[in-house]
Amino acid sequence: TISEIKKGPFSEFIPVNGTVLPQITFYIDAVQGGTVEAKYVEDGAKLKKGDPILKLSNTDVELSLATAENNVYNVQTQMQISQNNAAQNTVNKLQTMADAESAFREAERVYNLDKRLYSQKAIGMQEFMQAENTYNYQLEKKKLARKILQQDSSLNKVQTEQAQEQYKQMKNSLDLMRKELAALTVVAPIDGQLTQLDAEIGQNKNKGEHLAQIDGFSGIKVRANVDEHYISRVVPGMTAYYPTDDKNYKMVVKKVFTSVGTGGTFQVDMMFVGDTPPGLRKGQTLQIRLVFSDEAPAILLPKGGFYQQTGGNWIFKVSDDGKTAYKVDIQLNRANPDYYEVVRGLKPGDKVITSSYETYGDIQELVLTK
Repeated sequence: TISEIKKGPFSEFIPVNGTVLPQITFYIDAVQGGTVEAKYVEDGAKLKKGDPILKLSNTDVELSLATAENNVYNVQTQMQISQNNAAQNTVNKLQTMADAESAFREAERVYNLDKRLYSQKAIGMQEFMQAENTYNYQLEKKKLARKILQQDSSLNKVQTEQAQEQYKQMKNSLDLMRKELAALTVVAPIDGQLTQLDAEIGQNKNKGEHLAQIDGFSGIKVRANVDEHYISRVVPGMTAYYPTDDKNYKMVVKKVFTSVGTGGTFQVDMMFVGDTPPGLRKGQTLQIRLVFSDEAPAILLPKGGFYQQTGGNWIFKVSDDGKTAYKVDIQLNRANPDYYEVVRGLKPGDKVITSSYETYGDIQELVLTK
């Protein structure tokens, strides 16, 4: 096979197979296990966010909720009783404090009067000492009443905070159980089409078991497998093209999954930029060109079997008269599925043999005959 060297636009790319997928896929699993009690829609239905899909029944969850509601009611009732008792207890201590204050003021009045009378020798020491002892006693009693009242206030505050915290925790647990009960009615989390619905009336579903998925209406993406050889070169933002008979549809790499699969490939997600090809369906396979460089002028050597024997270091070049072909050293750079980029050794218009050299051995020159 004789090919001609040409100068033209060159872009480094690799072909990859991509699969059309919904841009958003939401997987629905059973939050709580239960028996399928009702189905409201069938597989393939188009749903709005919040539309019911199916209902599970779980008597254990319902009983647990009833028990939790009863416990919360009991705690709330006990809190009210405790608050009433604490309030009454505080009132009693306030009354005791008021009595102590009144008794102290009276003892203080008598003490001050007897102190003055004693200084004037109007009363004896025994009477004065009695007034002084009564005054000191009532003073200590007042201090004790105030201290008891302060401790009662602090204790009531601590007990109230503890009771409120306990009630709050039980209320949170109750709200969680109510959510678990509500989750037995499975609803659409997003607008989309219901797919892979796996539930029949009377069927038992375990907690965490897959029920269905919803493919969003927001658009499509293409997931492609790329050889692990290119894992260091593929990054988000790279350009790709889906060529058709009418036009090349531009795409961009949005996400790169860096884990390599058993087949020696890794996955990338791509999305169309601008126009989307009409008629694409979920699961359809597309031939994509993943581009590593923009188009630029280059000297182009068509690909062929010669590379297996030469490694791209030399090639048989056809003489000007077309009667012979001889070895010339060349240097190649990048490649795509159609061409090599020639850096040195050939120029546009040169003709070279690009078919396999497997049978040529050590021949230095080929004689070409028709």
